[in-house]
Amino acid sequence: MEEDGDWVMVRRPTEKDLWEPSLIQTEPSQPLEVRFNAPAKHWTDAVPIGNGRLGAMVWGGVQLETLNLNEDTLWTGNPGNYTNPEAPKALAEVRKLVDDGQYAEATTEAVKLSGIISEVYQLLGDIKLEFDDSHTSYSEATYSRVLDLDTATTKVKYSVGEVEFTREHFASKPDQVIVTKISGSKSGSLSFTVSLDSKLHHHSQVKNGSNQIIIEGSCPGKRNSPKLNENDNPKGIQFYGILDLKISDGVGAIHVLDDKKLKIEGSDWAVFLFVASTSFDGPFTKPSDSKRNPTSEAQSTLNSIGNLSYDDLYARHLDDYQNLFHRVSLQLSKSSKKGVGENGYLVMKRLSSSKGALYLGSSEDKMVSSAERVKSFQVDEDPSLVELLFQYGRYLLISCSRPGTQVANLQGIWNNDIQPPWDGAQHLNINLQMNYWPALPCNLHECQEPLFDYISSLSVNGSKTAQVNYDARGWVAHQVSDLWAKTSPDRGEAVWALWPMGGAWLCTHLWEHYTYTMDKGFLEKKAYPILEGCASFLLDWLIEGKGGFLETNPSTSPEHTFIAPDGKPASVSYSSTMDMSIIREVFSEVVSAAEALGKSGDDLVERVRKALPRLYPTKIARDGSIMEWAQDFEDPEVHHRHVSHLFGLFPGHTITVERTPDLCKAADYTLHKRGEDGPGWSTTWKTALWARLRNSERAYTMVKHLFNLVDPDHEGDYEGGIYSNLFTAHPPFQIDANFGFSAAIAEMLVQSTVKDLFLLPALPRDKWANGCVKGLKARGGVTVNICWTEGDLHEVGLWSKNQNSLRLHCGGITTAVKMSSGKVYTFNKQLKCVKTYSLL
Repeated sequence: MEEDGDWVMVRRPTEKDLWEPSLIQTEPSQPLEVRFNAPAKHWTDAVPIGNGRLGAMVWGGVQLETLNLNEDTLWTGNPGNYTNPEAPKALAEVRKLVDDGQYAEATTEAVKLSGIISEVYQLLGDIKLEFDDSHTSYSEATYSRVLDLDTATTKVKYSVGEVEFTREHFASKPDQVIVTKISGSKSGSLSFTVSLDSKLHHHSQVKNGSNQIIIEGSCPGKRNSPKLNENDNPKGIQFYGILDLKISDGVGAIHVLDDKKLKIEGSDWAVFLFVASTSFDGPFTKPSDSKRNPTSEAQSTLNSIGNLSYDDLYARHLDDYQNLFHRVSLQLSKSSKKGVGENGYLVMKRLSSSKGALYLGSSEDKMVSSAERVKSFQVDEDPSLVELLFQYGRYLLISCSRPGTQVANLQGIWNNDIQPPWDGAQHLNINLQMNYWPALPCNLHECQEPLFDYISSLSVNGSKTAQVNYDARGWVAHQVSDLWAKTSPDRGEAVWALWPMGGAWLCTHLWEHYTYTMDKGFLEKKAYPILEGCASFLLDWLIEGKGGFLETNPSTSPEHTFIAPDGKPASVSYSSTMDMSIIREVFSEVVSAAEALGKSGDDLVERVRKALPRLYPTKIARDGSIMEWAQDFEDPEVHHRHVSHLFGLFPGHTITVERTPDLCKAADYTLHKRGEDGPGWSTTWKTALWARLRNSERAYTMVKHLFNLVDPDHEGDYEGGIYSNLFTAHPPFQIDANFGFSAAIAEMLVQSTVKDLFLLPALPRDKWANGCVKGLKARGGVTVNICWTEGDLHEVGLWSKNQNSLRLHCGGITTAVKMSSGKVYTFNKQLKCVKTYSLL
């Protein structure tokens, strides 16, 4: 409360605010902003905003502006039949061919095990703005477009003559609306036309007697449906959207054009709200049977915010978003001894700044765009750009995955095509899992809830697939899925389609969630029943092979081939290293979960415990690398993008520096052999793998390798890289590497088990000599805060909601720590506890 008696809003402290290091940074960090000096020319120049369900891409055009709109349930298709009654016969034949060593023939026969292709993620449509001809002569020097990660707001500014025009955009989670405010610095200067459009079958019009434009339409009832005889196709998902327009009181007017557009003339400002809903009623309900009414739902959403001002909407959006985003802060500096003051305080030198705008130097007149910063990274290695990309991954996860939404797909929620690359589908052999790698270590565990809902749906469909296709109990999911929780193999060649480990890999996220949160209710009610089902399938899928080992047959290593002993190319054999690594991980987790829940005596757990030591082991090849297949086959593509055989190292836990040094040495050579090149997701996976090996130099090499600016006009010339809007590239765009990058940086700074906490295990000391990270999470429910100077630990702050006994490790020092719940513990560089206090 201020002195004059007015109330002021005080934001609740976030986790990173609960610990203040003695190491004071005397200069502020650069703003966490993605910057542009011109309107977008390509979709990957546009700026993403989202509230988990609704998303938009802001192009920032001056005379013509477009906001591409997405809603996460807009997919083609209907629930499918994910079973194949002919599969058991084909399975028996494939297994016999594998047993006989006829791997090429088994690969050919395995096509009979393939299933149906996934459905396709769609776009909703576009908000289109048209300004008058005076905007063609805007001052390019005044143009800026900025995505502020701190507020999840995009702002576009430019001047026409003496008038400065400003546009602000954000997507509100609490109010389920995309909000835009446009204003001019001179009264009555704002005039434009707004309309809605879509590439899908749709109809749009101005609602009678209102300042609203509606759009309604539908997705195809099956992928690639022909335009003729559409009545023969099943009904697809329906959608309905409303754009509601308000302008400044008493200044300006709104006119209707062609019953489809609204024309604003002479206003001070305009605010439009966009809401949308669909008829999607869950993955098991046909759109034709849906009870949901997208029209009434959209109208109800709009009615619920009708009395809220722009400032109200913004405040509610900010409070919701910053509660998540502000949990973690990261500051990195490559400054050497010059960066430490006489009193020992850390000085984080940055590029010079003025009023929040970053400049290359005093002689430069223009803001430095993020694209220019990416271009220059190979030379200047600016640590603040690493900070920005780390936080950008957290921003994107908050913006595309929230409780109650759909799971993040191959592009998050952002798509501008009716046929996006790889259908925009959920790929279960690395991509979907990588999307959620940062959720736990980067303190966004709520954002993982859609993944658990999705796994639940997969377990329902997957139980039918397991029973019919493989005569197995439990449930199974393969490589590619979609909105309808498809669990059958994909259509096509076995090298990608035949991979029944997708569901098992996803199950490891359930156990990881428990180890980070220690939420026993979640483990008992949500995670364990699904883990049981997964383990039941795996026990039935395993067969006894030579030497008494339990094996998988048929087996592939995702998307990779080998040369069989007879010289023929093949992809199907038995017991690929990734198969066995995932099964070993899941079985270990089932045993641990059963112990936590007092279920160790259950029959299933006993079977799992007996199976564990009989699993085919990870082996080292003749050349010293980890064998990718059960036999030391010739690899025709040693630089293949997948590093599946290193699953046990990361994200798994069966290969560790402490327990399996020989395998770690082989993993090290495997990564050298694989090389640095590959898609963005491969680059970030390798970063995390090097971090697990505690090899800071190689981990940083992969960090640096990602900072390669991709030219959208020639993206086929690139492997990996980053677009101007900091989206990561396969290419084309896939969002997984954005998430993988954030997780890999966290892995370089903090690693953990439930009982051990490793600080700065892969810190590139010469590159990030000074720094501070606050709010990262470790297993055991511990929040971790670290500051370091000249590459050495300076101070650590820890707290937990639970009582913990753990071992702290850093720089060759190990300290046993007992933590009480609700207390903050501060440790010095020798890992001595120097201060404790209770949380607020």
